[in-house]
Amino acid sequence: MRVLGLKNCDTTRKAVKALKEQGHEPLLVDVRAEGLSEAEIAALVEAFGDKAINRASATWRGLSEDEKARPAAGLLKDHPALMKRPVIEEGGRYRRP
Repeated sequence: MRVLGLKNCDTTRKAVKALKEQGHEPLLVDVRAEGLSEAEIAALVEAFGDKAINRASATWRGLSEDEKARPAAGLLKDHPALMKRPVIEEGGRYRRP
């Protein structure tokens, strides 16, 4: 089980803590530091569509209107921190807590 998020994100940390309390041993993947693979991006877009992007983030607010109009996959490739987080990946399935 992996938790995709940011190590500094309170919501991500709460999700990891809750999973540990439930007896899981989640691996935290800091998407800002490690990025997302093409396969992960494709799976996130397939699972969440346009809702894979966090439009309330500071990163989103810093984008130009042209960049905001790009497809979710391209945005996640260039700006992995735009991912709405956290996302739990287990057995190839992606979900939010």
